[in-house]
Amino acid sequence: MRTIVLNEQNIVGQNNNTLIYQFPSSVDLTGCEVAVSNITMYYSWDNINSATLQNNIFTYSWTQGATTTTYTVNIPNGLYELADINAYLQFTMIQNGTYLTNTTSGQNVYYAEFIINPTQYAVQINTFPVPTSFAGFTAPTNITTGLTLVPPTTTFNPVITLPANFNELLGYSVNFATDNNVGGGNILSYLSTQAPQLQPNSSLLIAMNGIDNKYANPNTIIYSVAPNVALGDLIVEKPAQFNFNRMLSGTYNQLRLQFLGNDLRPVVIRDANMTIILVIKDQDDLFADIGASRVHNSGGLTHQAQLRSGATNSAGSITGTGFRRF
Repeated sequence: MRTIVLNEQNIVGQNNNTLIYQFPSSVDLTGCEVAVSNITMYYSWDNINSATLQNNIFTYSWTQGATTTTYTVNIPNGLYELADINAYLQFTMIQNGTYLTNTTSGQNVYYAEFIINPTQYAVQINTFPVPTSFAGFTAPTNITTGLTLVPPTTTFNPVITLPANFNELLGYSVNFATDNNVGGGNILSYLSTQAPQLQPNSSLLIAMNGIDNKYANPNTIIYSVAPNVALGDLIVEKPAQFNFNRMLSGTYNQLRLQFLGNDLRPVVIRDANMTIILVIKDQDDLFADIGASRVHNSGGLTHQAQLRSGATNSAGSITGTGFRRF
């Protein structure tokens, strides 16, 4: 078998998802097979991205006096845990001046939050009633407009709305919206109705040109990598055995690998530090395997013939009838 190594020096284009291995000279790979031997890379592909995933926006509504305004939360592309998404919601509320500060403790008070509910395998959304009096609180100023927050005429809960794609991160239906609970004055809680997909690409598919797999669609997939580490940690992937894929007959100048998401589109990988080792089994290796198999089978057939003819092994446990004596 032959080994080839690809690393960040082989990356082409943007987003660190495509690698090209250029052979020193053209090689005939007719009858060859290829397998992944080892992969090391960092868990650094986006789970929120405005272009490739289109899942970076949600909204909330807030009432001042009798006027209700809807604000857009536009999350920058990146890797986020649920706590990070919640923190960005709070950051946006600070920008918009839609929070209060406890005058005694000096802590900011936010009236909506996303938290994990591990026992229900869900994301829980909590919204809290905004009081009609700000006694005991300091009202903030909207950073953009310069206006100071005023109390609502009637208590309400902020309305969180989850549009398409973002809803899947938290496990809710498309355009799910919490209730404004006008005049209710109580906390409202909601649970995911489907499994949250905080990482839309829970594994990466590795595609390679020149693969002959008539059973797969697309037929270029040779392996998958699933992160078993925390965000930003090093993934070390070593298959227990080589899963060889047959290559199309022909002469090759290069091999092209690409990391794809579950939707079969290239993903955005932030850290280019990676190493991929491939092994190629050529015809000489195939013939060697066949020869070894024949030798092994020949020995097995000889042994069976001895058993059936009544030949006695070193323990003297074989009789002429071919049955074992106990």
